[in-house]
Amino acid sequence: MNAATLASPRAIIHRTRGAAHGPITRLLSPGRMGRQLKPFVFLDWFDMDLSDGQQGFGLHPHSGIATFTWLIAGEAAYEDTTGARGLLPAGGVEWMRAGKGVWHASEPAPGSRRMAGFQLWLALPAELELAPAESVYLAPERIPQIGPAKVLLGEYAGARSPILSPEGVSYLAVSLKDGERWTFVPPAGHEVAWVALNAGALNAAGEARPLEAGEMAAFAESGEAVSFTAVGDAAFVLGSSPRHPHELATGYYSVHTSAEALAAGEAEIARLGEALRARGRL
Repeated sequence: MNAATLASPRAIIHRTRGAAHGPITRLLSPGRMGRQLKPFVFLDWFDMDLSDGQQGFGLHPHSGIATFTWLIAGEAAYEDTTGARGLLPAGGVEWMRAGKGVWHASEPAPGSRRMAGFQLWLALPAELELAPAESVYLAPERIPQIGPAKVLLGEYAGARSPILSPEGVSYLAVSLKDGERWTFVPPAGHEVAWVALNAGALNAAGEARPLEAGEMAAFAESGEAVSFTAVGDAAFVLGSSPRHPHELATGYYSVHTSAEALAAGEAEIARLGEALRARGRL
């Protein structure tokens, strides 16, 4: 969507390149703006050179959250304790609503030389944090697009993702050509917004220095629009939502709304882990 210049740009309140651990860069966590940007509580950028022997993500648990992976490059073999199993191609997405507990894995498919993308963690509302686990995998052609924006989750400008995510969360993947201008107009009630770049650079929010690939930026809470202009060809993800009304009770693999819910989720993933060990999977 293109629009005229904003009269008063929505300010950027935080910029970061995160913390890198091998091929994974953690851009967002509860200790790095996650409590301000909730329900968005973790965001990782991963870029694995598989010719160097790097591996994917073996079986590991979650509870109380939903994880969402957008695979930009490579092909991944996935499986999880909901019974889902298959191959996710480049451009596809994985939605894993962990709820009361799940274990899942994502490994490079045979022949893949690179695996890159974003993984987002969403804090779930209280009514879903202990619900049964649910997984959805979508091929690229099933992801709706409006202008330069793919609607990965939620709804934007009349386009809606087929994934039944919590009401009020929008997550977009946007690609702009050099010099192209695009304005994000938040849905009603969306006060939280952020962007993270995986290619190129953007002029945004009156910043003196463009946002660059590898950076994440959080915007001031408001319902105002934000305009972006690409500096070179640019690609980024953008999240927006109403503010999550609950506190965060965090475990190593889990995020819940209370200590009691966290204990219940961790007990369930421990139970599932014992069943996997009995089958020789761990």
